[in-house]
Amino acid sequence: MTEAPVIEAIDLRKGFNGREVLRGLSFAVPKGVRLVIMGGSGAGKTVCLRLIAGLLRPDAGQVRVFGRNIERLSEEALLPIRRRMGYVFQGAALFDSLTVYDNVAYALHEHTSLAESVVADRVRHLLSLVGLEAEAQWKLPGELSGGMRKRAGIARALAIEPEVMLFDEPTAGLDPTNSKMVAELIAKLGTGVCDTAVVVTHDIELANTVADRVAILIDGRFAATGTPEQVRSSRDPAVQAFLTGEAR
Repeated sequence: MTEAPVIEAIDLRKGFNGREVLRGLSFAVPKGVRLVIMGGSGAGKTVCLRLIAGLLRPDAGQVRVFGRNIERLSEEALLPIRRRMGYVFQGAALFDSLTVYDNVAYALHEHTSLAESVVADRVRHLLSLVGLEAEAQWKLPGELSGGMRKRAGIARALAIEPEVMLFDEPTAGLDPTNSKMVAELIAKLGTGVCDTAVVVTHDIELANTVADRVAILIDGRFAATGTPEQVRSSRDPAVQAFLTGEAR
């Protein structure tokens, strides 16, 4: 028996202010696959991610996560599903008034009854995993560089050991060195417990580093899907325009 996809979208439609952003999008993400959704600004990449997380509801179509339709679930019913997912926001979305330690430990304090010593060990381990020194845990987000904030956001998303990670433009605004570091970190996560991910980006280098499969979103639909090699060899002019930078 074939295992059901971890994430599945069926004929998704979503619009804002009379403009249809997603126009019948369908895709599936099996366990252990990193799907990278690419497209230009305003193409609807983040909308896809928010629909998967239940942060938006589709106008039509279905979203299944862990085999369960979520598009009509209440916030209360969504909670146990969201706890199995980690979400890394484009701007990291750290709590400005909390230290890095308290940001990373937040979900552990909210959703577990772990002793503080265990929480402290996990926070230190996660910060080490994302390449942050132990001293960073006592800093406020405003004292961190953009790259450090992104990595702290990843550590926070990993705190409750999610089965799926959702990344929204994880390298946006970063210099090449930090972009490479974040890309390598996402690729490394794919070899561990959290081996399933959806990454939305316009960063070709990131996609080449982390993607098992790539989907190019143009005019509300996927113009090309497949392995990075298959997508690069697409003969669709719009896909080639995006890949060469003419349509980004």
